[in-house]
Amino acid sequence: MDPERKARLAAMRAEAAAAGEAADGDAAAVPAAEQQQADGQQQEAGEPVLRFRNYAPVADERIQHEKVAPAKVPEFEEVTVDVDAVLGDDPEEVLINVAPKKANWDLRRDIAGSLARLERRTQAAMIKLMQQEEQRRQEEEQQAE
Repeated sequence: MDPERKARLAAMRAEAAAAGEAADGDAAAVPAAEQQQADGQQQEAGEPVLRFRNYAPVADERIQHEKVAPAKVPEFEEVTVDVDAVLGDDPEEVLINVAPKKANWDLRRDIAGSLARLERRTQAAMIKLMQQEEQRRQEEEQQAE
């Protein structure tokens, strides 16, 4: 790598680290600067820089590493709900409105027209079968007389 580029990258890293440290306001700013210098020496030597988040090696003198700061958990505000205000007059009505629709509600909606048509045809076919059965019975009675 070009030495001028290395110098520019190192300057950019230093500026970014200074901006990050100023925003954090940690007491850990001094070790981070020292670690950055050690990283620069390792990069010049061609060695990879190891960054550990959940693992702290036992032999620090053998492995040069950078310990990543633990992730910050966002603050959580507990939500309180006034049950009487939500339920109102009729608690059953609220439960109906809150209950989720069935998984196939959209399929039922899409085929509702086809089902209505099929239902009419089914009723017509059943009536036709009943009429044929009635005619057959009447013919049997006439033949029996």
